[in-house]
Amino acid sequence: MNVNYEKQYQWGCSGDQSGCGSQGARYLSTRHDLDFQLSRVQVNSILRASEQAVSVPEFDGRGLSAVKKFECNQLPANTPNEDRRSAATCLQTKGMLFGVFDGHGGWACAQAVSERLLYYIAVAMMPHRTLADLERCMEHGRPVLPILQWYKHHGDFNYRDSASLYVDRLRVFWQELLDNEEHGEGMSPLDALNYAFTRLDTDISLEAQVPLSSDLMKSTAIQVAFAGCTACVAHVGTEGIHVANAGDCRAVLGVQEEDGSWSALPLSSDHNSQNQAELERIRAQHPPSERDTVVVDDRLLGVLMPLRAFGDVRFKWSCELQQSVLDGLDPGVDLDALNVYQYTPPNYLTPPYLDVAPELTYHKLRPQDRFLILGSDGFWDELGSEEAVRLVGEHLSGIHLQAPVSASERQLNLGQMHELLLKRQARATPALDSNAATHLIRHALGTGDYGDLCQERLASMLALPEDLARMYRDDITVTVVYLNSDLAKPHHS
Repeated sequence: MNVNYEKQYQWGCSGDQSGCGSQGARYLSTRHDLDFQLSRVQVNSILRASEQAVSVPEFDGRGLSAVKKFECNQLPANTPNEDRRSAATCLQTKGMLFGVFDGHGGWACAQAVSERLLYYIAVAMMPHRTLADLERCMEHGRPVLPILQWYKHHGDFNYRDSASLYVDRLRVFWQELLDNEEHGEGMSPLDALNYAFTRLDTDISLEAQVPLSSDLMKSTAIQVAFAGCTACVAHVGTEGIHVANAGDCRAVLGVQEEDGSWSALPLSSDHNSQNQAELERIRAQHPPSERDTVVVDDRLLGVLMPLRAFGDVRFKWSCELQQSVLDGLDPGVDLDALNVYQYTPPNYLTPPYLDVAPELTYHKLRPQDRFLILGSDGFWDELGSEEAVRLVGEHLSGIHLQAPVSASERQLNLGQMHELLLKRQARATPALDSNAATHLIRHALGTGDYGDLCQERLASMLALPEDLARMYRDDITVTVVYLNSDLAKPHHS
């Protein structure tokens, strides 16, 4: 597609389009317009290509499930997509695990973490006797007890060539837990989440430093360690929701109030430069002389936006270790092809500057807690938490609550009142998607000036060529987990 890169783009809607706000110009006003147009069928096909919906049995033979169903979707801006998602049921303990992973510097780290982290969490929660059974099966070559029941999308990818390495490292992990006399009945979900995050990141770092059995496995380990990813993982069980977050993905609880309205309860904090407590945490780890250089232009050392992440050894290892590892690679390894570049961030004086220690949150389930939304920052950049909860809540209930006209609104002139009515009409429009995650992405990219869905805006965002798409938005991943709120009612206490 031929595109004039010097042209200024305005992401509005033209006034003559039905359903679009009358304010704002069209995004492009030349003959290239035709190149950007998609039909409604094409728009729906793109939006729904990666959607997934899974219903969960209320009783699985071990107890009641805290999850009724979940729906998720992804929409890439990068090629390939750097976001990943995971969902699984813990088979040797209770509860379900959901994760959203936002990669940077390529997709390699997000891919590895999405495959491995949930295993580390599940193993950490398993009691000593179950770990002993696992180890006996491995020693005698017998089939191993299944740890997780995965819910994979048909488009999901796995690092098959590194599978044996990942199993070996996971086995070392449970062997160390077996040697710990205090492990007993296993870790609590919060302790397991915390320990699994830091332990997996340590393994990612070590695997890049040691000899491995094949060049491909070594190349993958280097690629994973030098790339990075943020992660937000939730363990949902009958005792409540436990969230571990490192970076700028986000978990938000959808709460239905007594009057039927919806409110958002954040279960995580974004770890970026907008979080003052996070800025102070980072600065406190380094000498006062570095206070003005640790975060520059809202980025860690002027380079990295999230302030916690997996991988990213360029912000963790000493310069000497980085050089030693890269110099020790086989001459045939193409670092450029692995997205690994030899450079040192500015003012790199007292590493490490980055860690993956997650911020932990526990929330006890209540009858009014209806669903949990997990999303990558590409989603939250487009839609606020309150609006996302309202959209899912009204999608769930089919009821679009409108507040009474306030005293101030009664003073509006005719034009302002018309604008208010358009906004109210937009909120009452029936949903086009049965999948709530798709519904959210559609609204995140296609909302017009009055809160309406603008087909032209949505089509233009989805039709952007690969080399332009990333300039206007990030990869988007959303998972909506519907909670069994009956569990929180008195008869289940």
